[in-house]
Amino acid sequence: MNRITQLFNINYPIIQGGMIWNSGYKLASAVSNAGGLGLIGAGSMYPDVLRTHIQKCKQATDRPFGVNVPLLYPNIDEIMQIIVEEGVKIVFTSAGNPKTWTAFLKEHRITVAHVVSSSKFALKAQEAGVDAIVAEGFEAGGHNGREETTTFTLIPMVRAQLSLPLIAAGGIATGRGMLAVMTLGADGVQMGSRFVASVESSAHDAFKQTVINAQEGDTVLTLKELAPVRLLKNKFYTDLQALYKQCPSEEELKALLGRARAKRGMFEGDLVEGELEIGQIAGLLNEIKPVAEIIDEIILDFKAAQQERILF
Repeated sequence: MNRITQLFNINYPIIQGGMIWNSGYKLASAVSNAGGLGLIGAGSMYPDVLRTHIQKCKQATDRPFGVNVPLLYPNIDEIMQIIVEEGVKIVFTSAGNPKTWTAFLKEHRITVAHVVSSSKFALKAQEAGVDAIVAEGFEAGGHNGREETTTFTLIPMVRAQLSLPLIAAGGIATGRGMLAVMTLGADGVQMGSRFVASVESSAHDAFKQTVINAQEGDTVLTLKELAPVRLLKNKFYTDLQALYKQCPSEEELKALLGRARAKRGMFEGDLVEGELEIGQIAGLLNEIKPVAEIIDEIILDFKAAQQERILF
């Protein structure tokens, strides 16, 4: 037992990231059933869809699970009300000011973790009253902080600034990676890309296959003028690079991005024009597996690495 397993009442300090278009109830319940903490990704769900996923997740597992909520979500009031009505006990917030909703969630006896990209924001989240911090390095897929601080730099810096339970995210997909960040001061890990490449992920099979085929250097952080996002290189990325040569305005970048491009890529499987969000660690993934096998492998790898470290 450590502070993360105690806080969330789980077997292993492994949290599955609540990723848009990848994290439905099937993935969240599978992770929770395997001893980790599964998160439903509310960021790509209409309120009624989220309610359905929460209800189905409760039917699929009797273990703790949570919901990840981007605080900039346009229907945030309705989302938070659904979370309370459905009796969700764990919420991970991101992409916004934790002061806005933490007190409300705590009043309803909900455990709150907030995702940050810097020590500065970690301290603000602690002041807001959250129960745990997720410190995410810019190796991570999807939307990232503007600081571009790597996980191995971020974790010890955040650890030095606060005493809350700390979860490391970004560039972690193995037990050895888990041991490494815990050695640096994390109490647990959040993994996104590793669970994208799972049987239970709601991502399109074509996207999953592209993820496990990815090699070192195939992802890039771009669209920093809007909201930095890490994605796989494809035609959309090439078109974006061509536009950058013309010194585009934010409006021109938004026009090229359009609407629902992430859904088009990750959920609908358009590998050409879609936005294919994934982390750098995709270069280390080479097989789509059931969640239970993934978590078993992570724990075995973690224990083996621990033993090697002791022998050394």
